[in-house]
Parts: sequence; structure tokens; C-alpha cells
Amino acid sequence: MKPVVIRKLAIGEGMPKICAPIVGRSLEEMTEGARAVLESGADFAEWRVDWFADGLHPDRVCGALQKLRETLGELPLLFTFRTLGEGGEKVIEPDAYVRLNQAAAQSGAVDLIDVEAFLGEAVVEAVVDAAHAQGVHVIASNHEFRKTPCKEAIVQRLRAMQKSGADILKMAVMPKRADDVFTLLAATREMYETYADRPIITMSMADMGKISRLCGGLSGSAVTFGTAGRASAPGQIEVQKLAETLRLLWESEVMA
Repeated sequence: MKPVVIRKLAIGEGMPKICAPIVGRSLEEMTEGARAVLESGADFAEWRVDWFADGLHPDRVCGALQKLRETLGELPLLFTFRTLGEGGEKVIEPDAYVRLNQAAAQSGAVDLIDVEAFLGEAVVEAVVDAAHAQGVHVIASNHEFRKTPCKEAIVQRLRAMQKSGADILKMAVMPKRADDVFTLLAATREMYETYADRPIITMSMADMGKISRLCGGLSGSAVTFGTAGRASAPGQIEVQKLAETLRLLWESEVMA
């Protein structure tokens, strides 16, 4: 499997990378969040645009992106508008979603764009094409907040995402019982060993799923998400604690 290289960061190679979200309603809150991510030692940042008060306005979003880029320097930045249906903060129409992501890709300030994989083939294709035209990589994502699908369904969704042309595949699920966490890890391992030709990211959410954020690398997950302040999803762990645990596991060759 070939890693995805963003600036100097190779996703899908070596120890799982840590991404920390930037969430804030105002530009000031976002700038503070960006500084916190830098100080945390995270490998890259994710701007959750749906939290931003002006997140539906491409011109204001692009202005904020330039400020974030100034603050983050060379730290890679993932641009994510999470829709309300997948755990986000705002409703957005498909055409507006495409225009917003196209504007972000053309801004010169982002390295990765998240596209929700099941918003419709035309939407995904438009975002992927716009990003790739600007040399921006794409994460195809799916977030299941109601349950954990069976192993076969998780693998099926990840394989469908792989056909979208995205560079990285991501799936997050909600556990209802401990067995659900093991289902997610087993599905990830099957996808990684049998079908994946690009990096994958998976996680089980909430407190019950925290273990997947720590040992996901054992099953093949290339990235874990941690907090450098306010969390963007249930079950996220502080970046420093994540890093300590990952190093311990990696150095002991559990996941090497």
C-alpha cells in the first residue's frame, strides 16, 4: 500500500498519525484552536468548517482559511464540512456543499478535503475532481452515529469509497455494546489485508470505542483523532495522551 504524502507527512506509513480538530464559531476562537493544535504536537489539523458561524459563505471561509494557514505554518490542514446528517453542526444543500469544497480546494490553504462518501455520486465526483485539479488530496468519509453495522457492511462501505477516487478512506461508527468495537476492528483488518490499496482510517466512537483510537493501528487504521481543546466527536482523547500510548505500543512492536 502506497502512503499518501502531504507536505512532509506520510499517512499510511509507520506509526498512526494524530489529527486534532479546530472548532470555533468565530475567527478568534478558530485561531486560538489552531495555536493549541500546534502546541499539542499533533501531526496535522482538521478545520471543522460546519462549526464556523460563516461556514456557509465560501468567500468568508476562504478568508478564514488564509488566517489559519498563517497560524499553522507548514502543519498540514484537513478541510471538513460535516453535514448535520453525519454528526455536523449545519444543514447544507448539495450544490452549496460542492461550491464550498471547490472554493477550499482553490484557496491554496488546504492539503486535504473530506467528502462524505454517500452524499451522491455526482457530489463526490465534483469534489474529488476539484481537489485533485489543485493537487489537494481527498478523504472519503462515512459516519454512522446510530449503530455499528455488521463487519460485512463496514467492509462493503469502505470498498465502495475506494471506487470514488478518494486518496484515503474513513469510517466512524457508534458502538452499543463491547462486541461492536471488536466488529469495527475486525472489519478494518479485513479491509486492510484483503482489499485496500490506499490508507484507511476507522474508529469506534464514544467512551466505549476509545480503545479503537489507541490500538487502531493494529488493525490497519492509519490515523487517529485527538483533542487539543474542544472535541469534535464523542470519545476523542487528548493528543498528548494519544501520542504517549501510540509510542508505547509502537516501540514494543505490538503494532510495528
